[in-house]
This record gives sequence, C-alpha cells and structure tokens, in this order.
Amino acid sequence: MLILKAEDVRTTLPMKEAIEAMKVAYASLSDGKANVPQRIHVSIPNHDAISLFMPAYMKNESDEALAIKVVSLFPKNPPRGLAYIQAAVLVIESDTGRAIALLEGSTLTAIRTGAGSGAAIDLLSRKDSKVLAIFGAGPQGKTQLEAACAVRDIEKVFIYNPTQSKSEKFVEEMSAIHKNIRVAKNPKEAIEHADIICTATGSKQAVFDDKDVKAGTHISAIGAYTPEMQELPIETVARSKIVVDSFDTVMSEAGDIVKALKANLITEKNIHAELGEIVLGKKVGRENDNEITFFKSVGNAVQDAVAAQVALKNAKKMKIGQEVEF
Repeated sequence: MLILKAEDVRTTLPMKEAIEAMKVAYASLSDGKANVPQRIHVSIPNHDAISLFMPAYMKNESDEALAIKVVSLFPKNPPRGLAYIQAAVLVIESDTGRAIALLEGSTLTAIRTGAGSGAAIDLLSRKDSKVLAIFGAGPQGKTQLEAACAVRDIEKVFIYNPTQSKSEKFVEEMSAIHKNIRVAKNPKEAIEHADIICTATGSKQAVFDDKDVKAGTHISAIGAYTPEMQELPIETVARSKIVVDSFDTVMSEAGDIVKALKANLITEKNIHAELGEIVLGKKVGRENDNEITFFKSVGNAVQDAVAAQVALKNAKKMKIGQEVEF
C-alpha cells in the first residue's frame, strides 16, 4: 500500500490538473457513469461535530476509480491547534478489490473542492473577470484563490473573514499565489467590485447583502453543506442562474438552496443544470455578461475518487510516497 502524506498530496495533485479532473468527475456524475451511494452522516453532538463516509466508483472510456473518504468536521479543533477538517481517502483497486493507497484527506479535500470551484469559474464566469472576493480565510478559502487564479487573469483579490487577524494571515500565507490581496473591512468592500465571489465558510446566515452583488458576477459557494447553514442571501439565489454539482444532494442538503425553496423564492425548476451537463455540452453555461451565475456545491465522493487517482498516478511517476506492507 502506498501512503501519501499531506505534502505528497500537494505535490501530486497540482491545481490545473485537479480542475480538469473535476470536470471529468462532474461529467461522470451527470451522465450516469459514477456510482455514488448517499453519504453516511454520523453526528457527534458532544463535540458539535460530524463525520461523513463517502464511497464512490467511476468508470469512463479511459479511467476507472474506486475509493472511500472518511471526513470529520470538528469546529472546535482550530483553537486546539488541529485542523477543522480531518480526513483520509482509501483507494481500492477496481479489478481486484485490494486496498492500494491511503491519502491524507484534508489536503485532498481542500484541493479538489477548490478545483471544483475552479471548474465552475472556468465554465461560468465572464472571461474578462479580474476581481475576486473570498469569504473564509481557512484552507478551503486558500484553494479557492489558487483555483480562480488558475483559470482567470485575476488582478485584485479581497479577503473577508469576521476575525481580521485571520484575513491578515491569509494575505501573508498566500502572497506567493497572488501579490495583490487586500483585507476587506466589511462584506460590502469585498464584493462591490467583484467579478467572482467564492464563499468557503461555516456560516448559518448570509455573509453579504444581495444589493452589493453587481450584475455579471459569478458566485461559487462551497460552504452551507447542511440545510441549517447559509452563505448567500436568498434574494441572490433567486436572481441567479443556479448550477449545482449534484441535483439530488443539493436539493436535500444545501442550506442556500433549501432556504430559498422554503421561502418560495425558487422551485426545483430554477436549478438550471448540473455542472457536468455543461461540461458535456448538454446545457449552456453563461449566456450574457449581465447574468449572475451561482455554482452551489456540497461536495461529492466521485471528486475524491477521481482526485485520488490523479494523485496516485503522479506519485508513481514521481516516485513519491511510502510503500508499506498491508
């Protein structure tokens, strides 16, 4: 069995390659080539936490992937010096059932989630998008920045986090990715000129005001993965072209969508497409420079399976990782 640590995963899963892999993953999801059972949620109320068990199998003309990810979200971890997301991905050989690799999953999750947004930004944002706003200064926010910069010529970045010191640390840590990152004092400052907005928070209420979103903006939202959570104003959801990673999952789990449905501001018919349908050419993406496009993702296990395969193939080529008897 090959063991890939966090640093190994970063090396073997470069963002541009991950973005293309996510397009493959979303396409397989939309055309029925992915078998993704409903994820299992295990609530851990004593710690305000949740563990998710996410298996997936995908086969297309050129690739095959089988894996399961266990991801645990522990919001009380950061003050203890531990990561909010704890995860591991077990890769299984599709034709034998052998467990062949174990990957550090928090890093893979952050990269594949950023890459998912990157795929949406590439397909849905205006080609001339220059200004990026990011909500959330954690690991997910960092890969949102990396992904956006991989597909668009970003000239200016605004980062907003309720704790300003975290935004300042974000600027310092991400200066190698972009030299012009500014700390926004408030949500309005972050988005009033933004062409692209990425939200990567654990919020239970909207993180910005609808009136501050300008025409032609693209929004990628990867937080709000439970019905109780929320990142976007329901008014923004209602006036956007809505594209999702998985229709069934988003309709039941994504707070941004669930709350807009409950408020009768949208119906199921307002969901324009799955991103995979746009990848496959079955649905159109952006149709003009004035519409607001909104990509809502709660994550899907096929992303992990495909991303893990990319990392594993690159690790073998680069001779990275530790082989252990199993």
